[in-house]
Amino acid sequence: QVQLVESGGGSVQAGGSLRLSCATSGIAFSIAAMGWYRQAPGKLRESVARISSGGITNYADSVKGRFTISRDNAKNTVYLQMNSLKPEDTAVYYCKATVYYSDYWGQGTQVTVSS
Repeated sequence: QVQLVESGGGSVQAGGSLRLSCATSGIAFSIAAMGWYRQAPGKLRESVARISSGGITNYADSVKGRFTISRDNAKNTVYLQMNSLKPEDTAVYYCKATVYYSDYWGQGTQVTVSS
C-alpha cells in the first residue's frame, strides 16, 4: 500500500517560513522522482518543485530562490523549505511520487500566507 503523508502546513505572515514534509511508505523511494505541487482556489494544480532520484532539482519561476526541495532517502521523506513566503503562495500543497511510470499523491496540506 502506497502512502504519502504530508505535514508542516499552516498559517504564516508574509515573509515567514514553513517546512513541509512528505513521509512515504510502500514505494521504492530511492528511485522515485518526487515533487511538490500546489492548487489555489479556482486555479489549476501547478508544479512547484521537483527532485529526481539522483537529486536533480527544478523549480517554478515563481518560487525560485525562495523554496528548496530536498530528500532524505534514509527517512523516505521529501521536504519543501519555503522561505520569504508571499500571500500568492497560499494554496493546498500536494506531494507526488513517481515510480515505474506511476504517480502517487498525498492528501494535500493547506498553506496560508497573510499580508
